[in-house]
Amino acid sequence: MNRFVKYASCVLLLLLCTRLSAQEIQWETVAPGVWKGTIGKPESYNLLTAAGAKPALEGLKAAGDAAFPLSKDEITAKLVDGKTYLRFPLDKKEQLYGFGLNFQTVHQRGKILQLHVDHYGGKDNGRTHAPTPFYVSSNGYGVFVNSARYLNIYAGSAVLREGKNVPEAKDRNTDKSWSSRPYSDGVEILVPAEGVEFYVFAGPKPLDAVRRYNLLNGGGVLPPRWGLGFTQRVKTLFTASEVEAEAKAFADKGFPLDFIGLEPGWQSKAYPCTFEWDKSRYPDPSGFVKNMLNKGIRLNLWSNPYVSPQAGIYNSIKPFTADHTVWLGAVPDLTMPQARDILFGQLKKSQVDIGISGYKFDEVDGYDHYLWPDVSLFPSGHSAEQMRQTYGLLIQKYSADMYHERNQRTYGLVRASNGGGTALPYVIYNDYYNHEDFITALINSGFSGVLWTPEARASKTAEEWLRRMQSVVFSPMAMINAWSSGTKPWSYPEVEKQVKDMALLRMQMMPYWYSEFAKYHFQGIPPFRAMNLEDGYQAEVKKEIKTTNLEENPYVEAISKEVKDQYMAGEYLLVAPMFAGKQTRTVILPKGKWFDFYTGEYAGDGQVISVSPGLDKIPVYVKDGGIIPMGPALMHAPKPSEKVDLEIRYYGSKPGKYMLYDDDGETFNYEKGAYSFRTITVSKDAGGKLKTFVSAAEKGKPNTLNKVSFKAMTK
Repeated sequence: MNRFVKYASCVLLLLLCTRLSAQEIQWETVAPGVWKGTIGKPESYNLLTAAGAKPALEGLKAAGDAAFPLSKDEITAKLVDGKTYLRFPLDKKEQLYGFGLNFQTVHQRGKILQLHVDHYGGKDNGRTHAPTPFYVSSNGYGVFVNSARYLNIYAGSAVLREGKNVPEAKDRNTDKSWSSRPYSDGVEILVPAEGVEFYVFAGPKPLDAVRRYNLLNGGGVLPPRWGLGFTQRVKTLFTASEVEAEAKAFADKGFPLDFIGLEPGWQSKAYPCTFEWDKSRYPDPSGFVKNMLNKGIRLNLWSNPYVSPQAGIYNSIKPFTADHTVWLGAVPDLTMPQARDILFGQLKKSQVDIGISGYKFDEVDGYDHYLWPDVSLFPSGHSAEQMRQTYGLLIQKYSADMYHERNQRTYGLVRASNGGGTALPYVIYNDYYNHEDFITALINSGFSGVLWTPEARASKTAEEWLRRMQSVVFSPMAMINAWSSGTKPWSYPEVEKQVKDMALLRMQMMPYWYSEFAKYHFQGIPPFRAMNLEDGYQAEVKKEIKTTNLEENPYVEAISKEVKDQYMAGEYLLVAPMFAGKQTRTVILPKGKWFDFYTGEYAGDGQVISVSPGLDKIPVYVKDGGIIPMGPALMHAPKPSEKVDLEIRYYGSKPGKYMLYDDDGETFNYEKGAYSFRTITVSKDAGGKLKTFVSAAEKGKPNTLNKVSFKAMTK
């Protein structure tokens, strides 16, 4: 009997070892402060290959070296039933951020998620437009899992039976400290593949880890200047003459406008699409586009990628499409060059070549009952799951390539993205319309390597319209999306002046926004980001919590909580949006002096303030020593050779420095060195007089500066 038991035990152990295999992680240093870990046999098709991401090596080198931020012994991997189990350690006081474009939460510790590209359904459960498998720790490091699969995430929610920090079991009947969710000391990730590669990013600060992640993906997008101007998307069935009338109305009323978006009616058929002009609404597409360009207005076209049986390209592209349809349209396998050549060849021939400046790619996210099912087969052999996770990346990459080949920058809209897509020139949008949650998404975009627009469509009241427009001005794309409502900036007469003032402010701030996007590209710094990435905010929390009674220090209590309604915009600005129905709000000012953006009045230092800005203003604050370069309130973004005057506003008393970016604003010549960063410094002498300096333009480099003046804003 004993021999039988021993034999059975050996068989059982052999079976367990076959199913459960601890793996040695192969480590490789890929850049200063960036390490790649490899387990098993990673799939050749992943997020980085789909996005075509190429590391920005110069930026990574400039970010500097750093020590590995975790204990490698505590990072473990196992292969179980053809799946990969990853585990990363967590400290007790560590907070986590990221895991994609979330709309309602910033803190992610304790979450259970399935990262799955989908139309946002109102829950932060991992199903979202950009379920980026990248997270950042408050301890100053980041982790990215490079897999094009649905990933199950246990972000400090699961407890090992035997581990380093197993908490004590408690009696719920008698112990009031019992918790249904005991402390967990690990992030665990289930990858449905027989191996995977992942990356660890050093800090030492959380922002440093985010920067390294963005630079690994090629650095952030650098839009054309016109992309940072104002855009209006017109109603679905507008005609060429109605679009021209819309542009004229903007000009007549003195509202800036850089590009107009045409919705589905520009095509002869949509849902699914023909990718051909509707000649009843646009009888002369080439002449129409040329006429709009002559007026300084570019055009952006809506489309989804699903091919109508009535499309001219249908029969040729059909062999390179999936076996299931979307709205009865064929789904191109964009991993196949044959499908890409046919689809993008059509876009190039009938649209890009006549002057169309960009696209809005819709419906590449979900719902499940919209897109292809997971049982679909694609001719390339890639699974429906992999295609779901990467289709947004593919449509961005190959459309952007069309423009890159023309040495012409583009800037558009898309409904889905993922890890690896940081450098792609698209902003995410959706049909969800909660203003507060839009701001939370804008905050989380900075952890996800994507851009998000809190677009304005329509409003129940004039107050709500103005509040939404104020947020739009301080975002990556200043857009009104009137495809259904037909709303204009002046549709609410009682706030028309305030809306116009905000639109003009957007144009005045063009030098600042453009420089901040350049830092996104070259340095990986998100232009819009959470307070948790700001110096003087998170670091001070850790210091003061140890020594301060929270009840005696409301500042420490406030910054210890989840902050999802204020954010940093560029190097110096803190933005605190107002929402309809609220006359006051609290603002958490990090350590260091802060000043009112509009007046220069002192606002506070490391404290929680209550503000009542009135209807006209969105609360914005500037760091001590802040420098904000301002241009004229133009109706269109400056042309490549156009020189503009600059007013450099200076706040506070601390010596300030700013790197002002310049290039031609439209081409990729900056990739060949045709750009400059000009140094601006401002300080005060003992008598309070300003001492100012702007470095000279380098010989042979772009120079669009005309007259430069300085203005001290501090009162």
